[in-house]
Amino acid sequence: MWQNAVAEHFKTHDRCQKSNKSTGKRLGNMIKIQEPSRPWEIVHMDWVTGLPPGGYRSYNACLVIVDIFSKTPIFLPCHKDYTAMDTALLIWNRVVSCTGIFTNIIRHRDPKFTSALWTNLHQLFGTKL
Repeated sequence: MWQNAVAEHFKTHDRCQKSNKSTGKRLGNMIKIQEPSRPWEIVHMDWVTGLPPGGYRSYNACLVIVDIFSKTPIFLPCHKDYTAMDTALLIWNRVVSCTGIFTNIIRHRDPKFTSALWTNLHQLFGTKL
C-alpha cells in the first residue's frame, strides 16, 4: 500500500519529473551483426580526429578499420576533412588491394557518408550498386 503512495508522490512531485526527463534522442533497436565466414568480409570503421598534425603530410586524423572475423585493426593516417571519394581511394589503395572487397561496412555515424563511400568503392571496383 505504501509503495503506491510513494509512486503517486513521485508522479506529482515537480522536481522528480524534471530530473527524470530524457534529454536525448531515443535509441534505436539493436541489430545483431551477422557472423562473418571469412576474414575481411565484414569490417567496422571509424575515425580518430583531433590529433596534432604529424608526418610529412601533416595528417590530423586516423581512419581505423577493424576486421570483425579476426579483430585485426588497420590504422590509416588521413585528414579529418577527407571526402567519401578521398576515403574510398585510401581504402582502395591501402586495404582492398591486400584484403579484397568487403561485403559489409559497419559505421555508427552518418549513413549518407557511408552510402557515398560504398558508391565510390564500387565505382573504383568497376561495378554498380
